[in-house]
Amino acid sequence: MKKLLLLLAFIGGFSAVNAQKFAYVDSDYIMKQIPEFQEAQKELDNLSTTWQKEIEKRYQEIEEMYKSYQAEAVLLTEKMKQQREEAIIKKEQEVQEFQKSKFGVEGELFKKRQELVQPIQDKVYDALKEVSTSSGYDFIFDKSQSGILFADDKYDKSDLVLRKLGVKIGIN
Repeated sequence: MKKLLLLLAFIGGFSAVNAQKFAYVDSDYIMKQIPEFQEAQKELDNLSTTWQKEIEKRYQEIEEMYKSYQAEAVLLTEKMKQQREEAIIKKEQEVQEFQKSKFGVEGELFKKRQELVQPIQDKVYDALKEVSTSSGYDFIFDKSQSGILFADDKYDKSDLVLRKLGVKIGIN
């Protein structure tokens, strides 16, 4: 009896799933088609490159300090060696802090990305929600972030979302 009830519940659940409408979008494709996102991405890339060059420059200075220390170590007193070592360590810590302040979880790059990209993502979500509601979809998956291994293009609603955003399709 329990097996029969379990089978009926499974069949009932399966038919309920079949009644739902599914679609998917490709958020990477959508974002690449939006000029504001491309501009934001360029700005973020420029910031990142600038900061990375600064970090590399600082590490180069540390490397030069260390080479100088090694070359002069035989001539230095123990106290002078300790001072030089502490200076090198301090400089390394400063660079690590700088790197963390720029690229860390709560760093400037993260904050700038939130500032520039979040409003665009919100607009895409609103358009996606409108497409979903107006077309009667129960679920819309994201092909670029979900793990969908196969998706028939006829269910791709990315272009519909872009049209809802007023973006001309085929910019990239």
